[in-house]
Amino acid sequence: MARDHLTEIIIFAVLFLLVSGMGFVAARWRRPDSMHSLDEWGLGGRSFGSWVTWFLIGGDLYTAYTFVAVPALVFGAGAAGFFAVPYTIVVYPLVFLVLIKLWSVSHVHGFVTPADFVRARFGSPTLALVIAITGIVATMPYIALQLVGIEAVLKAMGVNGHWPIIIAFVILAAYTYQSGLRAPALIAFVKDVLIYLVIIVAVLYIPAKLGGWGDIFDAAKAKFDKSPAPGDGITIAGSGQLNYAMLALGSAMALFLYPHSITGVLASKNRNVIKRNMAALPAYSFVLGLIALLGYMAIAAGVKPVTTDGKPDTNTVVPLLFDHMFPDWFAGVAFAAVGIGALVPAAIMSIAAANLFTRNIYKEYIRRDADAKEEATVSKLVSLIVKAGAVVCILALDPEFSIDLQLIGGVIILQTLPAVGLGLLTRWFHRGALIAGWAAGMAAGLWMLYRIPNPVKGKEHFGGSAYPLSDLGLDTKTTVYVGMLALAVNVVVAVAGTLVFRAAKLADGEDGTRAADYLADEGDPRVKDLELEAST
Repeated sequence: MARDHLTEIIIFAVLFLLVSGMGFVAARWRRPDSMHSLDEWGLGGRSFGSWVTWFLIGGDLYTAYTFVAVPALVFGAGAAGFFAVPYTIVVYPLVFLVLIKLWSVSHVHGFVTPADFVRARFGSPTLALVIAITGIVATMPYIALQLVGIEAVLKAMGVNGHWPIIIAFVILAAYTYQSGLRAPALIAFVKDVLIYLVIIVAVLYIPAKLGGWGDIFDAAKAKFDKSPAPGDGITIAGSGQLNYAMLALGSAMALFLYPHSITGVLASKNRNVIKRNMAALPAYSFVLGLIALLGYMAIAAGVKPVTTDGKPDTNTVVPLLFDHMFPDWFAGVAFAAVGIGALVPAAIMSIAAANLFTRNIYKEYIRRDADAKEEATVSKLVSLIVKAGAVVCILALDPEFSIDLQLIGGVIILQTLPAVGLGLLTRWFHRGALIAGWAAGMAAGLWMLYRIPNPVKGKEHFGGSAYPLSDLGLDTKTTVYVGMLALAVNVVVAVAGTLVFRAAKLADGEDGTRAADYLADEGDPRVKDLELEAST
């Protein structure tokens, strides 16, 4: 009952409202002459330095997904949940040079979204439209995941129903509308301090109360030894090892394809800021590994998930662990850390999705003569619609773990890699072939996701992201991450299509010309000036 958690609720509410107030105040932080442009509202004036960018990107990537979904997966499935640790380590060297080049080109030409770059690179508004729609669709479940995190905390405090999510949505929508990207950038400072405080206390205090790490791992092993699911365990079964590796690699490749990740990068004031952050952000991965271990601690503590409509909600295991193990006042602080950890990324994601709609749908197809003020106004309104769509995702989808929302989004956003990621390295691909590859990869990915059941939870479809290779006619029990299989289909079709188009000598651009020459591989002189400036 909520009255049994009065202290926790008060502390949570005070910190939540304090941070929300900071979101409104952020409109005055580094206030420009006017907020009526996407550069100011949607990218914070492209002026964030190393520290602000560190907290912004960290707050963007390490979210309620970190505190709720990853430990919930570890609690329910064991070692498979640790895939998030290697992927957040390998992602930064993978994208280091690519993101620097994307920032340089975007800075010179005023690009706000990845679809802006694709539009110019391949001379194709249609391809840009495809990339924009994909980014918006992939972002929606990711925002929903953040709101699920808030809901899990409230359930642990005895507050049930979807109405708290509506309240959180309204508050988030209001300060994002007013302050734009400056709001999550400012809030991210508080969010990260709280998260670091809570996790340090948790990994020192909780194991001591549970008898030490040996007892924690023994309890986890005993649970998974009894589990009927073949993939559960404190180690990865042989049939799941390839899927684990491909899931980690695929998630790493997808992370900086998300519009919100690119938004954080483009808000940086120069290339050196990106370099420093790509080198330093792996430090978050150490904390992520500790957070994942909360799932095993919950097993050892005998935590039982909150039951909703007769079904256990595994998203609540970490909040319940905090409730059982911490004093009431510190449990309130921990709950606030999770809740605030959801606000920052949800705000950035809604802004990024709104920018995509405004620049690559509204301005391209509805109002070509829209000025900067109109663009900013449209983005503000669309950001509200995006948050509402995320709430619909929560009500419409019923995944085994909330992490499934992110995995579905990952499969979708991976299909933009040839146009965005490879497009930064080469113009060889033909825009028609990229569209065909995207369509093939998307169809294959959704078809495979639909075919994956989860007998343990009684789900016939969309039961996970591990696709059995036996369904492809192979005599093996090995499974592979759907996103990588779909991406392989995408790339094969894009390469084959490009060869066909090249043989037919069809034009690259939709206007009958070559794709924009100022983005040629030899480099724009202005981009080279930025590279020279950064090196000196």
